[in-house]
Amino acid sequence: MAKRRGDRHRLIRWLWTSRRVDARLARLALLPLAMLWRGAMGVRSTAFRRGWLDVHDMPLPTVAVGNLTVGGSGKTPIAAWIAQHAAGRGLVPGILLRGYGGDEAGVHSHQVPAAVVVANPDRAAGAAEAAARGAQMLVLDDAYQRQDVWRDLNIAVVSAETSRAVTWPLPAGPWREGLEALDRADALIVTRKRADAAGALEMARRLAPRVSGPVAVVHLVVRRYTGMVSGRSVPAEALVGQRIVAAAAIADPDAFVSQLKATGAQVQVATWKDHHVYRDEDVAWLAHAARRADHVVITRKDAVKLRDRWPASVPEPLVAELDLDWEEGLDALLATLDAVLDGALDRLLVNL
Repeated sequence: MAKRRGDRHRLIRWLWTSRRVDARLARLALLPLAMLWRGAMGVRSTAFRRGWLDVHDMPLPTVAVGNLTVGGSGKTPIAAWIAQHAAGRGLVPGILLRGYGGDEAGVHSHQVPAAVVVANPDRAAGAAEAAARGAQMLVLDDAYQRQDVWRDLNIAVVSAETSRAVTWPLPAGPWREGLEALDRADALIVTRKRADAAGALEMARRLAPRVSGPVAVVHLVVRRYTGMVSGRSVPAEALVGQRIVAAAAIADPDAFVSQLKATGAQVQVATWKDHHVYRDEDVAWLAHAARRADHVVITRKDAVKLRDRWPASVPEPLVAELDLDWEEGLDALLATLDAVLDGALDRLLVNL
């Protein structure tokens, strides 16, 4: 069986979740930087709210999705779900993202083939490119803090797992902005991976008064896998009791591992930092693990970077597919989203 790789997330988990004295002292040492971050974000929000900084118009009806904490909330699957819903209504969605690491753009292109995917840190320029390439509405992935561009619907995503972490700003804690930033939200989605349903629902009800629109709860759950190269579908129950190596270069590997353990597999862990660029020796290590374990299981983000480099003679990794189980508020959320999409469809009719 493969040995565990070095866990680069361990230090961050310790800093942001531990109640031990040493972790508390480390957070205190970072308090000046955290207060500087919080102050800068507050000044920036005030500047946009009072019109001191420009907000650029977008050429198409726009839905923005983003979170208040660093990574792992499920914003990318939700952005893909919105784009798929738009495509199902006959629109060509454009998905805009900053493009850091290149993996999330690949995930969107693979998951929503009908979408025009543009990776550009300048969202206004990306929007123009998407419109020129035929997009008819826009989804901004990871754009809650991008107040410099207009959006018709602003969706905040908050992970129920954040209840495990301290409520301190970066870098002493995981929070980009405090809960007061929910005042800008037109809708809120509380996601859960390893958190229980009752805890997620309680968080949604506690935060609902801060949000002007619908509040929904969604469970991101693994029920199936697909072969990374072949695309064959494998039900989760097929891996019950089998030895798997869970390999991930994502922001929240603990949630990924918990999801796989919940399917009944025997899990060993191999993690790298978020957006890690796999080196040849990393691929060789994973290939060795695949020969010795029953399966190597990876995320969609990792599949984008490994698919074209995997040795043909080695059993292919299985890609964990996240299903979105809506547990609360789906109808109200869809009604709000469809109001924006109706505007996009009306725009098309006018231009015919």
